[in-house]
Amino acid sequence: MIPLAVPDLNGNERKYLNECIDSTFVSSVGQFVVRLEEMVSAVSGTAYAVATSAGTTALHTALLSAGVQRDDMVIIPSYTFIATANAVSHCGAIPWCIDIDEASWTMSADILEDELERKVVMIDGKPYHSALRRRIAAVVPVYTLGNPADIDRIKEIASRYGLPVVADAAAAVGAEYKHDKAGKYADITVYSFNGNKTVTCGGGGAIVSNDKELIDRAKHLSTTARVGADYDFDMVGYNYRMTNIQAAVGCAQMERLHELISHKRRIRQYYRNSLSDIKGICFFPEPEWGESTCWFSGIVFDRDCNIKIKEVCEKLKAEGIESRPFWKPVHLQLPYQNVEKSTLQVTESIWNRILTLPCSTGITTEELQQTVKSVRQVCTEMIQNNHKK
Repeated sequence: MIPLAVPDLNGNERKYLNECIDSTFVSSVGQFVVRLEEMVSAVSGTAYAVATSAGTTALHTALLSAGVQRDDMVIIPSYTFIATANAVSHCGAIPWCIDIDEASWTMSADILEDELERKVVMIDGKPYHSALRRRIAAVVPVYTLGNPADIDRIKEIASRYGLPVVADAAAAVGAEYKHDKAGKYADITVYSFNGNKTVTCGGGGAIVSNDKELIDRAKHLSTTARVGADYDFDMVGYNYRMTNIQAAVGCAQMERLHELISHKRRIRQYYRNSLSDIKGICFFPEPEWGESTCWFSGIVFDRDCNIKIKEVCEKLKAEGIESRPFWKPVHLQLPYQNVEKSTLQVTESIWNRILTLPCSTGITTEELQQTVKSVRQVCTEMIQNNHKK
């Protein structure tokens, strides 16, 4: 079976883990945690970083640091992994789901602007949803597949209402926005280092920003809000810090960041070049304003093909190829079916037509060739059969 995405651990991971063990610093204090924070902030173009235990805990901490409170509303795209919405819920707030832009699969700035203009009133200088009478606390664009959102425009719109922008850039470590480091554009940017990410710590996350006050608050919250060396705490905090063991793996991964992203981009282009002649499919978006990290690659079936993605996956599995559908939107998930939302025309049109294909950074040319051969055979046959019905 050619796997969908497995980590590439062919750098200094083993060496650094041994160093970590020899030092006995295996918990949240150690040289590798500090080093990883420095590496992540450097590639993000920010002055500060805080390493956390997971991408979700990073986003939860970032939202709290940005001032999100219980009963607030936080604007997110509906087309995202559920962790984005869950982090909002962990704050005691509720998501407000916005549609995506078809050219990037990231939050639509046009729809964000329209929703805010039509549904928000300012009360004592703060934005409130006019019907629900809940305070709007933040805007969270998601960098889907490693594609930066059009963050300049989103920030400009958010600034009219005094809203902080917290970017969920889970898979976008090393992405570029307008030929610059994408991590520095939002007020706070959050990454994930989960096992299937291009850069992994096995688990883990990070928060980056140029705002020292925000980062100091995030670090304080993520270290149980401890004050000084004694057992004194000044607020309800969280045990969210990354361990030195996780960071040791992460440092080895970050040393090869550009190499790993280059492999991902090569895979994306290989599929595009090899499958572009198949009628009835297109490919993952490449917005003009950004350079994606190409976390996942695959194809998108045309609407009139009437293809069921799970059936494609079953047929490819029989050929020894692992493939999967992509995200099911937040507003279709049971916990969030009644949240506030915009029209979701693009989200509802596209989410069940996406097929992700093998894209491990260590995939061989022979495996790519076999994948293309199987995808061509299965997809051509299914598309033709459905058109005959």
